[in-house]
Amino acid sequence: MRLSRRLAVRAVSIAVLVGALAWSGGGQAVLGRIDPALAMPTLALPLLLLAVWQRSEEAALRRLTVFLTLGLLALAQALLAFILAGSVPWLQIALMFVAGAVAGFGADALLQWHSRGRWVPWVAGLLLTTGWFAASHILLASLYRPATASAGAPAATMLTGLPLRWSGSGDIAAIISDGAGDDPALIGLEAMGPVALVDSLVDSVPPPGGTLLLAHPRALAPQELVAIDAFVRVGGKAVVLADALSGWPAPHPLGDPRNPPVTSLLTPLLDHWGVRLGAAPTDDMDVAAVDVGRARLRLSSAGAFERLPPTCRSFADRRVAQCRVDAGEVWLVGDADLLFAPLWSPLVPGADHLRPADTIEWLAARLWPGAGVGVLQPLWIRARSG
Repeated sequence: MRLSRRLAVRAVSIAVLVGALAWSGGGQAVLGRIDPALAMPTLALPLLLLAVWQRSEEAALRRLTVFLTLGLLALAQALLAFILAGSVPWLQIALMFVAGAVAGFGADALLQWHSRGRWVPWVAGLLLTTGWFAASHILLASLYRPATASAGAPAATMLTGLPLRWSGSGDIAAIISDGAGDDPALIGLEAMGPVALVDSLVDSVPPPGGTLLLAHPRALAPQELVAIDAFVRVGGKAVVLADALSGWPAPHPLGDPRNPPVTSLLTPLLDHWGVRLGAAPTDDMDVAAVDVGRARLRLSSAGAFERLPPTCRSFADRRVAQCRVDAGEVWLVGDADLLFAPLWSPLVPGADHLRPADTIEWLAARLWPGAGVGVLQPLWIRARSG
């Protein structure tokens, strides 16, 4: 009886410690996620402490304690995922369990390793925890990395008034000497698939099978509006970012026409589709996390679509909509600031598993079939409506 109690205390203590480390140091709390996979980098140290705690016990008991610890951790993560996110990521839980078994038995083997120098297992334990931490993050980055567009996929035609290309400076001499200095949003999209950034749609209509991204463009000529409408109605797909009040940092002095438009200039096109974008909430400039399906977007002072035709489906309190326009499909977002890099960039460059939003991945999935989805997907804690 005393042995069973001791085993349970150890298992519960280490499982709680791993959960606390995953929530704080693992990034779950900071990122607003409940991914069990984010616990992987934090597994080695607690399981090494468990190996120290029970180094004098029999081998069978030590193995049983490791399995019990991981079982409790998996159960706790599954319950939290279901309560906070509404689903259970079994693949992530299985991956965490297998990784925990490897770390637990490896730590136990190190502590049971008899060597002339008693300090050798401890140095090896330190190397285990640091190496495990780095290797886990490298593995997770690859598993969360989204798929790119297939070879030969048509380019996504992009028209924007945001300073995404040559965003660093308006000085031609500086551009030539320092390089283009493209914005991270454009770099991220071009990493997902081919992008054709155009200045006008009169002679640059997307090719058959291609897609269109309108990201808060400047005023369009009537011919361009007609071309967009015709492209969509015959079966084209488009993503339209129409910001009622842009907060994008202006790269030029106030009043300079090269700055992004302050408000959306797509009203004629939206009216033609039976859509009306409402004013942005000027009293609330906070960033809002919203869910569109299983994807997380972070919006800043987004406007809601006050009028939508019956062929539209709305998300996130009508700030995002998916509409059928004859044979085509249009995704409408009442915000262009979601492309602003600080709202979606991973905490560490290149660490796709540490991203605070799915912005680039969500756009890629709509611009190129099959793109934007990784082996593992973030499991977001459900955002509150409002």
